[in-house]
Amino acid sequence: MKKRITQKFPFLLPLRQKQKQFCFYMKMKMDGNQYACNRDEHRLPYLCASIKTPMYNYETGFDFKYQENKVFNLKLAALPINWLLIRPGETFSFWKLVHQADKFISYKEGLTVVNGETIPAVGGGLCQLSNLLFQLFLHSPLTIVERKGHRIKEFPELSGDCVKGIDATIADGWIDLKVKNNSEQTFQLGIYFDDTNINGYLYSNEECKIRYEIENRNLRYYKENDTTVEKVEVWKKFIQNDSGKLIKEEFVYENQCVIGYDLEKYGVNTLI
Repeated sequence: MKKRITQKFPFLLPLRQKQKQFCFYMKMKMDGNQYACNRDEHRLPYLCASIKTPMYNYETGFDFKYQENKVFNLKLAALPINWLLIRPGETFSFWKLVHQADKFISYKEGLTVVNGETIPAVGGGLCQLSNLLFQLFLHSPLTIVERKGHRIKEFPELSGDCVKGIDATIADGWIDLKVKNNSEQTFQLGIYFDDTNINGYLYSNEECKIRYEIENRNLRYYKENDTTVEKVEVWKKFIQNDSGKLIKEEFVYENQCVIGYDLEKYGVNTLI
């Protein structure tokens, strides 16, 4: 297998990373988008969606200090996102906001996946924040511009009825989470940490006449090169708030990932 130059000369890796980040952010300056950057601690009046996820994962097999460090990292990264306004015509970019969240206070070592292996790394765990934000965005009229799912799912969903395939991985200078506000409403993000959960809220300046439900269809598992692959369709339902009437259903995307845990241990006994 042909090696990359940074594999042959590891000391070049930091320089290569800096180069990629420079190009990454320069491209955003020149792409013609108006990126959301204004925050207002006065909460907008209408709640459009809310999502909560447990802060700690007790199934990793690693020292629990990495979970505590992850929560520290999440709280640091959430600061520039909390109370953010996404006005009509504006685009939300995760890294546009979070890129320098650690400028004055450094991240700690959390868990991250590199080349299919879960390892401790400074700044690890931020994907839990991008996952939560992406779920909020799916429950809104915001348009997905950029989203990439995790290549490997290391752990199962926390409950059997969770919707699958609605995660969003991020990597500074490489992979972003972006949505655009093509509506006439202004939206606002709220992030709140209690003792056990991260709570995400999406507010609006107008009452939301439609609510959105996300569901899976055509879930299947199969073997590929000695690995187990999960494929599932993600669909979005548009429901009238006052009457509960289904307006339409929309196919969003098909998600594919490698399963990195024992399916049978969690009640999945057969491959389709």
